[in-house]
Amino acid sequence: MSDNSFGRLLRVTTFGESHGPAIGCVVDGCPPGIALAPGDFAHDLSRRATGKTRHTSQRHEADEVEILSGVFEGRTTGTPIALLVRNTDARSKDYANIASQFRPGHADYTYLHKYGIRDPRGGGRSSARETTMRVAAGVIARKWLAERHGIRVRACVSQVADLRPRGFDWDAVEANPFFWPDASQVPELETFMDALRKSGDSAGARVHVQALGVPPGWGEPVYGKLDAEIAAGMMSINAVKGVEIGAGFASVAQKGSEHRDLMSPDGFASNHAGGILGGISSGQPIEVSVAFKPTSSLRLPGATVDTAGQATQVVTTGRHDPCVGLRAPPICEAMLALVLMDHALRHRAQNADVVSLAPTVPGGRG
Repeated sequence: MSDNSFGRLLRVTTFGESHGPAIGCVVDGCPPGIALAPGDFAHDLSRRATGKTRHTSQRHEADEVEILSGVFEGRTTGTPIALLVRNTDARSKDYANIASQFRPGHADYTYLHKYGIRDPRGGGRSSARETTMRVAAGVIARKWLAERHGIRVRACVSQVADLRPRGFDWDAVEANPFFWPDASQVPELETFMDALRKSGDSAGARVHVQALGVPPGWGEPVYGKLDAEIAAGMMSINAVKGVEIGAGFASVAQKGSEHRDLMSPDGFASNHAGGILGGISSGQPIEVSVAFKPTSSLRLPGATVDTAGQATQVVTTGRHDPCVGLRAPPICEAMLALVLMDHALRHRAQNADVVSLAPTVPGGRG
């Protein structure tokens, strides 16, 4: 199994390398009739793109999507949708010095052990450049979820290093380059990031992702649990080292009387479960938290070994993010949307005629 694909009824396969001629994806299983044009991808790809501010990698890619199949007269046909994005600003020469070295914290060492060959240019297939196509595929899922179910998926950066929001306003998130929910802290973040970049070091980040309007009943126990597949999707993103659903690890310190989400005819009293009970959506907002490690590509010298097994020092030049998590919200949104659409299609296939006898408890879906 090569495992470059994910999803069951909605199946996404990505291909391409960071410094190859192009990257792309095939989205199979998308229902027909969805309005889709190349311009629909521009907004989300721009949100993910590098080079928009001084706080990210200065690689400038056009990220223009070419629709090669699966769309006729502006609407999806139900056949595989092939999307292509050409690489226009790769600088492979930046990686010439590390072609025979292993960068600590990167996939260089493990890729060579697995395949016996590796592409050192920007990390090749292991590069975060691959996430461009996840975001592109996610655009299709978000459109379908919004049009057919009124579902909204959104994300913000909720921590950078030791910095956390003092306040929280979703309206502030798209108004600053950090996807940060407290506008008053943007100058503080800029100062922190400027100092971090000048030091040559990097920092980790936490991203909070939320889906509003998901109806109860999506998810498949025991091995197709909605939260398990959301976690798997998030863990598949480059640099992710942890995923929490709802209260997550904080539930360790909670008592059962606190953690359980009490119910009444008026709705749930809390949402420590993150909108998922027994692997099935409850109708409450789905809440996910994703931890991104500090970027490992640094211009600070570090000990490593070369491909001959000899000790050496590595310095990574080129264009890299001092905090890769700053560009992650649209990627996390895309992965959540793709998992939700896949489960919506699976639920419809098995349970379209099911009439639930359970009362509807308001889940705060607005």
